[in-house]
Amino acid sequence: MGRFFTSLLVALVIGAVIGLYLGWVQFPVQTEAGDADALAARYKEDYALMVAAGFQADRDTNAAAQRLRLIGVADAPGYIQIVTERAIANSIPLADIQNLVALAEAMNRLTPAMQPYRRVALPEGDGG
Repeated sequence: MGRFFTSLLVALVIGAVIGLYLGWVQFPVQTEAGDADALAARYKEDYALMVAAGFQADRDTNAAAQRLRLIGVADAPGYIQIVTERAIANSIPLADIQNLVALAEAMNRLTPAMQPYRRVALPEGDGG
């Protein structure tokens, strides 16, 4: 019985060594990093949503335009206008539309369709 377990243990060790050699040395994983501008249109729009959400945190239109250049957008204001109008037409969640509208407004691309989705700061009253 002891001989059986010894043989089993030796076989497992040899198998593990061969597996590690084949996986790490002989046939390592080949990864091909894709560029962000190779994303499908749907994922570029998702990325634009994330850029708009990031804009809410830093309020930097230049940084937002630079982030959009990573996905191959040359005209960031025009692209944000298109994405925002498409988001309104497709009735995506309100918070996402408001983020896109805020970015479009900051880039001077506010259209009549976007007006109802603007975030408006209410004046503070005396509570009166």
